Amino acid sequence: MAGDATSVFLLMINGQVESAQFPLYDDLYCRMTVVYGADWLLVSGLEEGTSQITKKTKDEHQKFVWNFPIEVTLKSTNLHGWPRLVISVYGLDSFGRDVVRGYGCALFPLTSGHHSIKIPMFVPESTSLLQKFTSWLLGTRPEFVDPKFVAQSEGREVTRVRSQGSVSISCNIMSKDLAKAGYAVNSLQKCGS
Repeated sequence: MAGDATSVFLLMINGQVESAQFPLYDDLYCRMTVVYGADWLLVSGLEEGTSQITKKTKDEHQKFVWNFPIEVTLKSTNLHGWPRLVISVYGLDSFGRDVVRGYGCALFPLTSGHHSIKIPMFVPESTSLLQKFTSWLLGTRPEFVDPKFVAQSEGREVTRVRSQGSVSISCNIMSKDLAKAGYAVNSLQKCGS
């Protein structure tokens, strides 16, 4: 590294938003966004996408199955701003209006390999009964202007939310040249190997 001013490494993420569990709702879809820091650059893939609308399965699990693909390659010179996945789930209310059913965020794993992640979801709440009734009546329920807000820490401490549902993702993480950039991120090894 003596002659290198900066060492670039690559991060490849390949996977899918598999399913969700929201017991109280039906006909849901999700929007996914890959959020990353200022030092990161998108090399290939899409950082945003919207799935199809799906119904709950009729079995005892009552899952919403999307199998929505995630395929992104990024490059950077440092770990600050490591990529996160932001999920927003939407559905129709009783009047046919599109409303948010949940937000969630997960940091992509640092280690290479296959990973399964369950993301707990939450939805913003009105602060008073009057606001809650007015928002229901007018169809303007609380939601974030920018769903990427859930990936940040600033301003979230004053936000009132309620837990609601979960989303399951699976992904394969591959990195290249992390060691050349001076980082030692080893994948977990199995016992006996």
